[in-house]
Order: sequence, then C-alpha cells, then structure tokens
Amino acid sequence: MARIEVKDLGFSYNGEPALRDLSFELDRGDFLAVIGPNGSGKSTLLKLLSGFLPPLNGLAGLNGRAVSAIPKAELARIIAYVPSELYLPYDFSVFEIVLMGRSPYVAWWRNYSESDSAIALETLREVGISALKDRSINSLSSGERQLAFIAQALAQAPEVLMLDEPTSHLDINYKMQIFELLARLSTAKKMAVAVVSHDLAMLAAYVRKVLILKKGGPVFFGPAKEGLSPANIAAAYGISDAASVGRLLGR
Repeated sequence: MARIEVKDLGFSYNGEPALRDLSFELDRGDFLAVIGPNGSGKSTLLKLLSGFLPPLNGLAGLNGRAVSAIPKAELARIIAYVPSELYLPYDFSVFEIVLMGRSPYVAWWRNYSESDSAIALETLREVGISALKDRSINSLSSGERQLAFIAQALAQAPEVLMLDEPTSHLDINYKMQIFELLARLSTAKKMAVAVVSHDLAMLAAYVRKVLILKKGGPVFFGPAKEGLSPANIAAAYGISDAASVGRLLGR
C-alpha cells in the first residue's frame, strides 16, 4: 500500500528557498489538490515526491523509504508523474505513446511483450480514447493529447499518480472528463492522486483533500471543504474580498 510521508521538507534553487517546513501525508485512495499562487513551490513539490529532485532537507518518503534513495525503475512502478508541458519531436501514434508507459517493466535487451500491448490497449479503453489509438499524437486536440499522456502514466500501473496542471487551457468538457477520471481512480482503484491546479471550481467539485502553499510554506492541509473556503483562498492568494471568492466557488 503506497504511502507518501513528507516531513520538514525543504528545497532551494540557487540558494533561493522554493519549499520550507512542509509536512503532510498522502495515503491510498486520497485525492489531493495542491494549490497556491504562482511561485509557491507546487511544481517543485511534485518533482521532489516523484524523485526528479533531491530534497535540500527533510524527508520525502514512500512506504518508509526516502524517495531519493529508491532506484528509478522501481520508483516508476509505484509513482507516475504527468508534467504540465510535454514536447515530442517525433510523430508517435497514441498507442505507441501509451505503450511507452510500460518501459519500467521492460528490460533494455527486449521489446514490449504482448502483455504490455494488452495493458496499453486496456488503458486506452479505461481512459476513453480507444478510437484515437492509431492517430498521431501531434494531430490531437489539447484535451485529447492530455488524456493520451494520462493514459501513458496509467500504463505504468502506478499506486500514486501526480499531475501538474492537467487541465490548463482545456475546455470544460475535457476538464470534467479528466477530473472524473481522477476521482474514479482514487475511489475505485484506491490510487493516491495529487494534482496541482488553479481550477478552483473543479477542485471544489472533485477533490477530497487540499494542501495550500504560499511562498514555499504550508498554509493549510486537510479536508477540501474546509481548505477551499473563501477565507482560506483569499488569504493564500492575497485577495481582499473573500466574498468574491465565495461567488466563484458557489458558496
């Protein structure tokens, strides 16, 4: 059972603090939103938890082990990370993109197996994009493309899924598709899901826990209903009129 534990976590870029004194836990079945103003350390946090960056101090732990000490191939079988932007210089098909998610299970001396292909096809079905299987990834709309990269992450068969602004620049239809998929993964598959997002209305409708960051430090961690209160959001983002935030959130 995957369990992420963060204790007194800190990180700096060239001596400038990006995260400080951060502690929280992410358990199996959690659906967590990480929110806060630009520059508050949200993306840095996901990179630390996914093993792309080593902590400056404190602990980013997975199942009782430091994430930075876990071999990359092993970590990729537990945690999948979908960055905010992905550039592909080659024109792969959607099926090929999703199949690449099986890389942590494939030794360098052999090709993908029939089982890997079957898992990729099942993942396409689960995400709802089987019809796009043979399309070029670079021919897709932004929403279709994002679903393809989420499918690639799910093909890793992770216990923890982390996404950095997965619905930015998407229309309401794709936003709902993605958040409904993430909610279903956390509930039905007991996957731990953490998403960085500025889409407060979507978060209020779907997530169950919230971590609020400001200037690299924690402001709130706990139930979404409490964390996404107009007062908390206004304080975190420096908005003087909490009532206007309440109208945005439908409260």
